[in-house]
Amino acid sequence: MLEVSQLIAGYGRLTALKGIDLNVVQGETVFVVGPNGAGKSTLLKTISGLLKPSSGQIRFRDVSLQGKTPEQICRSGLCLIPEGRHIFKSLTVAENLRVGLLVRRDAKDAQHSDLETALDTFPILRKRYHGIAGYLSGGEQQQLAIARAILQQPALLMIDEPSLGLAPLVIDQVYANLKRLNQSGLSLLIVEQSTGRIMDLASRIYVLRNGNIVLHGTPAELSGGGELDEAYFGFTNNAT
Repeated sequence: MLEVSQLIAGYGRLTALKGIDLNVVQGETVFVVGPNGAGKSTLLKTISGLLKPSSGQIRFRDVSLQGKTPEQICRSGLCLIPEGRHIFKSLTVAENLRVGLLVRRDAKDAQHSDLETALDTFPILRKRYHGIAGYLSGGEQQQLAIARAILQQPALLMIDEPSLGLAPLVIDQVYANLKRLNQSGLSLLIVEQSTGRIMDLASRIYVLRNGNIVLHGTPAELSGGGELDEAYFGFTNNAT
């Protein structure tokens, strides 16, 4: 579905991604984890067209994304929720959700049906429908960002740190919603700094450190032996 090959990208003379190879198969939930400054957000920005790569290939549904604008990439079914959620805080919840429908060209009846489905999936948004989005809690804003994104009808949704700044109970709720969306057929590529809650949701995990993929595998392959922590923190466990 998504194929990233030998991707190099950065900012000026700073190379943030140093030859990344990554793929997402349809129906998967793939996590990219790593410490601050590893290049995680840069990876999503480059895939989504917000940052032009220096070299490498990005293909989505067997079509190259080279030269495509972020809007064209989103219309193709590959959408991004950036870090910080980026909702329109001065607008109502309803107005924010309608922004998600702007890229669509299908019938209004279909759009209304999908809006109702989104409100059923995130019932707090129905309750806050006419309220100002800036007054929502952090968890409610994250739900709004996800609902707005799925109204764009993505086949693959990329999310940059959905748990950022949220209380543990709220993180559990967000992850439960993501699991339901994945079970409904939506593929997910999620960046997180913490590995604490990802094992139950992840199909596969990539560890990104200093712009390089240093480890990759399924939760079963990476759990229990300390390999994930070693790759994440960059040390070797020599304890006997």
